[in-house]
Amino acid sequence: MDRLVVFYYRLHNAIFNKADAFSGLGPLALRLFLFPVFWVAGNNKIDGFDGVVEWFGNEEWGLGLPFPELMASLAAGTEILGALLLLLGLATRWISIPLIITMLVAIFSVHWENGWQAIHDSQSWGANENTAGALDRLDRAKDILREHGNYDWLTEKGNLVVSNNGIEFGVTYLVMLIALFFSGGGKYFSVDYFLNKHFQPK
Repeated sequence: MDRLVVFYYRLHNAIFNKADAFSGLGPLALRLFLFPVFWVAGNNKIDGFDGVVEWFGNEEWGLGLPFPELMASLAAGTEILGALLLLLGLATRWISIPLIITMLVAIFSVHWENGWQAIHDSQSWGANENTAGALDRLDRAKDILREHGNYDWLTEKGNLVVSNNGIEFGVTYLVMLIALFFSGGGKYFSVDYFLNKHFQPK
């Protein structure tokens, strides 16, 4: 048994110690994934700025946040600047902090009441009390479309689903940002790496 364990760790170290040279690929993958997420979110807020301000400030059907115009500007600016910095791998740890805050606000103020699922799925562990009813309505909608619409054309590019708007995507982005906060931009593939190498005391 001891020999087997020793063999395993020798093999493990022989393979993965060399892989450390490419450890920057992990943070790079996270950054490239998150770039379009925040770039699109920020630009959507700018394009529909008046509506976002109204939604942020309205206490009846919106978020009821104070200073909605300022909050909307900060949210849009953080997402656009954050997207660009993540793409470059510049100030990765610093920009992760306001982006993490942005995601926490979104999770708890927008998505929390809807549970886990982004899309209703009865087979998922995150299904809630609304799932069965939502899927019944989806089945009814499909029946109507099969009878009165061009169902094959409507579903040619993908299946019809019912959005649940839960925290699933928000938590996924949050976890990725936390990982970047601790890892930084990554070895070789970020501006942070080269700036740190240049300014590090000799």
